[in-house]
Amino acid sequence: MNAQHKLAYQAIETLSVDYHGVQAFLLRELGLSRQAFHQWRHHQVTDWEQQEEQLKAKITWYFDQHRQRIGAGKMTIYLNHDVEIDFEVPFKRVKRLMSALHFKCQSRVKKRRRTKQAEQELRDNLLNQQFDQVTEPNQVWLADSTEVRYGVKGEYKLRFSGVLDLHGRYLLAYNLSPTETSEAIIQTFEQAFQSAGNVHPMVHTDRGAAFTSK
Repeated sequence: MNAQHKLAYQAIETLSVDYHGVQAFLLRELGLSRQAFHQWRHHQVTDWEQQEEQLKAKITWYFDQHRQRIGAGKMTIYLNHDVEIDFEVPFKRVKRLMSALHFKCQSRVKKRRRTKQAEQELRDNLLNQQFDQVTEPNQVWLADSTEVRYGVKGEYKLRFSGVLDLHGRYLLAYNLSPTETSEAIIQTFEQAFQSAGNVHPMVHTDRGAAFTSK
């Protein structure tokens, strides 16, 4: 019996309680046999069907607990370690049930692989950790960005980008953005130049994607 027939039988049984003669009419209109309907009504739930219902309930619970970020692989591990489940649960069965429940792992999209930029976008490490060789302001600027998490459980995040004058070790400019982008880095440098004026510092970064982007 497929899921559509089961839902149809359930609807017919519910409606036939309040409306006389609706059972025969609906069976005829839906093209379902009366014999199959009565077999469904007197059907005894099998052990397999009990397992299916138990697994669906467990899968729904684990899926919600992990904020919809769990796939069939990890779900199988959790189910096989659940003390309330006394039978082995294969991966294919979990995958089938998750598909039936329309559960799809809402995992983060994998970051695209950082491809090496053109050589003109990369420069030699001129500073080479010689931080004590800076003798005047605006001679060397350091720039970087980092992820900052906030919220009760750290569920929110943003990107902090900053430009630091190495001479005084003070922050010239900073910017907050949802993600690391070259636009956010450019805005941070624009603020730094507005603050420092007409200067020509050497800029030292980790040469990440946002800094080497064309």
